Amino acid sequence: MADLTRAIAAATSVATSLDLAVNDTIVLHNSNRLALRLTPCDVLARVAPVGHEAAQLEVELTQRLAEAGCPVGPLEPRVDPHVYTRDGFTVTLWIYYEPATPHVPPVDYAKALEQLHAGMRTVDVPSPRFTDRIAEAEEVVANPDLSPELADADRVFLNSRLGSLRRAIEDRGAVEQLLHGEPHQGNVLSTENGPLFIDLETCCRGPVEFDLAHVAEAVCEHYPSVDQGLLDECRQLVLAMVAAWRWDLGDQFPNGRRFGEEFLRSLREGPPWPTLDTVTRRLEGL
Repeated sequence: MADLTRAIAAATSVATSLDLAVNDTIVLHNSNRLALRLTPCDVLARVAPVGHEAAQLEVELTQRLAEAGCPVGPLEPRVDPHVYTRDGFTVTLWIYYEPATPHVPPVDYAKALEQLHAGMRTVDVPSPRFTDRIAEAEEVVANPDLSPELADADRVFLNSRLGSLRRAIEDRGAVEQLLHGEPHQGNVLSTENGPLFIDLETCCRGPVEFDLAHVAEAVCEHYPSVDQGLLDECRQLVLAMVAAWRWDLGDQFPNGRRFGEEFLRSLREGPPWPTLDTVTRRLEGL
């Protein structure tokens, strides 16, 4: 987020107006949306520019999934479950959890994701389809004004791959349901109560393999009844979409261009198709 100081001030202002004590703020994540730990009230604040309409859907969906017993990170119970607006920013407030372990074990990750999917099948909320996410990526690729640094050859390649993968996945006619949309490691909290999923603003409808394409191979091995062919296509699709977003002029992901180049290279070199976490860990030197 470009205007970090104003965003932090907005979150602090909202929290203090709700009688939550804030003496310090710790930036946990800062890309297209800001995540802050507010202390000593120990609240997680998520901040985005006004116009981030998905925030209201995220709040409502989280409440309904929590009522259904799903493993989701809950809203802060000391305040009303609203999307607060301050100085051009939306602010939502959540329970902060200290990490119980550095990483969620794959078997626990898979069980929690399966439980989340089961709960999502019981919730009826208006949501985009996974193809809408593809369309967003296609728009970035097709418009040089949105992706001026993307080379012409890469633009043609990405546009072709996004279109062909959309058709291949749709032609399979797989059962679709409400999904998290991006259940990768960065959106899973390791808590004493087990894994909890956060950032439900990316929810969409599609085959469960679309969600599984965001997680490690070891997690997929513990998830039941996976269509491997469909999973491979969804992994390619996720790589292509993330590659497109990293070339977006407005993208604020750290080292985004480097990631965009690596995702393109992975698409050209496969199969086998690497998982999202494999490419990320390779770039981060882990």
